[in-house]
Amino acid sequence: MQIGIDLGATKIESVLLDQNGSEILRERNNTPKDYKETIISISNIVKNIETKFNKKFSVGICHPGSTISETGLIKNSNNSTWMNNKPFQKDISNELNRIIYCENDANCFALSEATDGSASHYKIVFGVILGSGCGGGLVIDKKIVSGSNGLSGEWGHNPLPYYGNLDDEDINLGEGTLVKNINIEKFISGKGLEDLYFKKKNERKSTKEIFSDVLNNEEFINNFYSRLSRSLSILINTIDPDVIVFGGGVSNEIKDLNLIKKMTANFSGNLNIKTSFIKPKYGDASGVRGAAILGRQNSI
Repeated sequence: MQIGIDLGATKIESVLLDQNGSEILRERNNTPKDYKETIISISNIVKNIETKFNKKFSVGICHPGSTISETGLIKNSNNSTWMNNKPFQKDISNELNRIIYCENDANCFALSEATDGSASHYKIVFGVILGSGCGGGLVIDKKIVSGSNGLSGEWGHNPLPYYGNLDDEDINLGEGTLVKNINIEKFISGKGLEDLYFKKKNERKSTKEIFSDVLNNEEFINNFYSRLSRSLSILINTIDPDVIVFGGGVSNEIKDLNLIKKMTANFSGNLNIKTSFIKPKYGDASGVRGAAILGRQNSI
């Protein structure tokens, strides 16, 4: 059996899986807003589970941001800033007196779905997470591909394709504007959509509220579909995955993935793309399951 830990900005979710991938236990705890307290909290969670079963297990942890390979420090942990520039894997391994396997949360989402989820029959799997931010993970032959810079899957950092050409964009570029001001995440993530909606209508609404009012927000939603499809065309033309799995709260608002696929095919220049566009089998639970699977793979 393996323990998986999903370290989020507000909650720490833990799961114990058996060798068949069945859940034996699942728990949630609040995330401390302090690095040292986070280490202690995760350690206590693991120790409590092991005490309950009177056995030590392999442990995998998924977390926001990625690890710099040369230094072991966390970077790009935007919603849990207390994690940045900290040697998380080293510190939690020392705390638990064993090697703890850590990975980006989007990578673990993709690993879960590629291993025994909805993408288990595909070779090249790209997992897209559209939540408060925009992330992704790449898995090939059921193994995470992190890349030399630890940036595989970080498609949300790229500039939005065809910016300013196809619709009324929402950020007014001036001379010397940095690319980060037109990155994909600002246009298709939950936070990005809410900010764009406020600029358009001077009204603050949640993503769910925006999508539930299709009649009054049809143009806004169609612009989102266009921007999402344009962004996905980058993945088709560079990675060319067998399947794209859509996770995260914003993805849940997309009712017709076939429409997104057709639009993406148009922007990619190939109207007959074979890439499958699918929903995840495990939904929000995929990250923590992927963490447990990560621990299993590395302990063999």
